[in-house]
Amino acid sequence: MEIRLAESYGFCFGVKRAIKIAEDLKDATTIGPLIHNNEEITRLKNDFNVATTKDFQEFEKNPTKKAVIRTHGIEKQDLEKLKNMDVEIVNATCPYVTNPQNIVQNMSKDGYHIIIFGDEKHPEVKGVKSYSESEVIVVANVDELKNHHIPRKVAIVAQTTKKINEFNKVVAYIVERARETRVFNTICNATFENQDSARELSQDADVMIVIGGKNSSNTKELYNISKINCVDCYHIENETELQKEWFKNKKLCGITAGASTPDWIINKIISKIKEICV
Repeated sequence: MEIRLAESYGFCFGVKRAIKIAEDLKDATTIGPLIHNNEEITRLKNDFNVATTKDFQEFEKNPTKKAVIRTHGIEKQDLEKLKNMDVEIVNATCPYVTNPQNIVQNMSKDGYHIIIFGDEKHPEVKGVKSYSESEVIVVANVDELKNHHIPRKVAIVAQTTKKINEFNKVVAYIVERARETRVFNTICNATFENQDSARELSQDADVMIVIGGKNSSNTKELYNISKINCVDCYHIENETELQKEWFKNKKLCGITAGASTPDWIINKIISKIKEICV
């Protein structure tokens, strides 16, 4: 059986940057999981003594000397509280996430109502939403928009890991109904590239393995895209989840990985697949 990696996969710029920050700091605590990959968070804890809190409220109860802001960012009010604490703050928020935060803040100041295309429960979206000084509508798809009155002046941004075609549908719906619409495509380039590569590979593969955290939004998107073209598609976090029967009578195994998935995990999974298929 042939094993083929997607042309674009794995660590994005923002994740690489955050991990380097955490490794260089050592003995620090991240506010919320630094990235959405439990295996890598465990490695940082074991090798660099980087602890993780669930959220700002947990950190606030038991603060440490060094506080690292997660790649997804934190809510504006929590950041202000953090600045008033006697801690060293290191901001590892991905610049692609900082961008919609700034857009939302500036557009809301200029009188625009904000619409965010994304998952309302996702930490990135919660953070971006907190920067608005006006009404905010968060929708996961165009159908959810039908439950809302569209304001006259609208500025729209997207969660960085969402699908561009779904974003375009949301934008088209708003443009037809608002008097003035400002559109900011804040989906990051790494997301485009990984999704396009997964789509292309899944058309050829007869089994697809998508590697990444089960709580990772961008990995879930890769799985959903791959599943459309390849019915035998599996989302796993590590090699222990692999099952021999997945590869029976298969000729091409395609592999892709989310933006928070390090190469060492991918390599362990590839080795295990080779071992299973001997």
